[in-house]
Amino acid sequence: MVWTPTISDGEGPLYRRIADALAGDIAEGRLRRGQQLPTHRALAQTLGIDLSTVTHAYREARARGLIDAHVGRGTFVVETLAQARGPDRGWAQFDLSMNLPPQPLDADLEGRIAHGIVALTREQGLSGYLNYREPGGVAAEREAAAAWLKQRIPQADAARLLVCPGTQSVLSLLVSTLASPGDTILTEALTYPGMKAVAQRAQVKLVGVSTDASGILPDALREAVRRYRPKALYLIPTQHNPTTVTMPPVRRRQVVEILRARGLALVEDDAYGALEPEALCFARLMPELTWHAASVSKCMAPGLRVSFVLAPSAVLAAQLAEALRAMVQMSAPLMAGLVARWISDGSAAAIVAAIRAEAGARQKLAAKLLAGRSYAAQPHSHHLWLPLPARAAPAEFVAQARQRGVAIVGSDAFAVGLDAPNAVRVALGAAASRAELVAALKVLVAVLDSPARAAAIV
Repeated sequence: MVWTPTISDGEGPLYRRIADALAGDIAEGRLRRGQQLPTHRALAQTLGIDLSTVTHAYREARARGLIDAHVGRGTFVVETLAQARGPDRGWAQFDLSMNLPPQPLDADLEGRIAHGIVALTREQGLSGYLNYREPGGVAAEREAAAAWLKQRIPQADAARLLVCPGTQSVLSLLVSTLASPGDTILTEALTYPGMKAVAQRAQVKLVGVSTDASGILPDALREAVRRYRPKALYLIPTQHNPTTVTMPPVRRRQVVEILRARGLALVEDDAYGALEPEALCFARLMPELTWHAASVSKCMAPGLRVSFVLAPSAVLAAQLAEALRAMVQMSAPLMAGLVARWISDGSAAAIVAAIRAEAGARQKLAAKLLAGRSYAAQPHSHHLWLPLPARAAPAEFVAQARQRGVAIVGSDAFAVGLDAPNAVRVALGAAASRAELVAALKVLVAVLDSPARAAAIV
């Protein structure tokens, strides 16, 4: 079906009313994700208007994140808001709370999943993926994982690798392996809430170490190691969650020096590493003490539940495999096989490239809307860290945003200890589309500027 907009007789220039009609048809589901739109010339002829007006309308729609154009192929609907909202979004009109990767059209996750499963069925049959397997993945999956990690960790090898069902299970395994109830693990002063939950359940104490704009502070780390005698250090050194800090090489080498002097194990949570591939991995600098966890949740999709763990040695990898067997038996074979195939045929790289590009586009949108304000971000990160005015405590600001239909997360969720900075995390990738992201950020800007007047814009 060729799309023809129903243009309202309302106020405003014609090009904007065409863009509004496009947005309305997407929101109502009359246009679906990936649907091709008429050419500029064809739509101009259909509507009996100037070609320049249609060009302007498409430019406006593209700026809103509704469509995208590909040279030689045409113009396509990027995302479908009605489908993305779904019944499980609860009260939040705009949910920017979960740090999810966006799913741009170019990633073609649905198509790649369908084609990948067909290929696995043709090559090996599905029956082999429906039975029990060895914990940590079969040889082919571990070889694919090694190939994936070798792009950033040249010494990665399959003998030291495990395929696990998501990094959350990896953290549970590693905390129970490295520490006992009552022991201490160090983290940054702000850390991943999932790690806080794991430590609490394992009755392991987390101690937060002070940081600056380059990550964990060496002097503070040295003192914490001396004072608390921890069993391990847990870090998110690349695109830190929530502050977005990527630790520079010189700081990483300072940390390595401290850990080596004490023989202290490091858990390197590299959830966002694929989005910043030039970042130097601790597993490359200090392989003998580093447990490196690299998930596909943030660079492909969290529902795949596939994570790779590179252990300091093959012996320790085997020991962790037995712990994996006791806890969850194994990864889901079909998902592990699918991701391994994607790595081998180049699909994984294409997916990451598309998601990274979309993350970059969303950061640029955020930069325009937050112009003149202080915040932290990386060019291709899924989130940003937004300091608040002195008048707005994080809990109050989160509540005000929630009343306007925008979900975000305050600093208290990440704080290790009682002190939490006056800031919130905003997950740009969680928005169903660029257009939705723009609308949500406008709400947050209004709350920042004048909480009392923000209700008027929703």
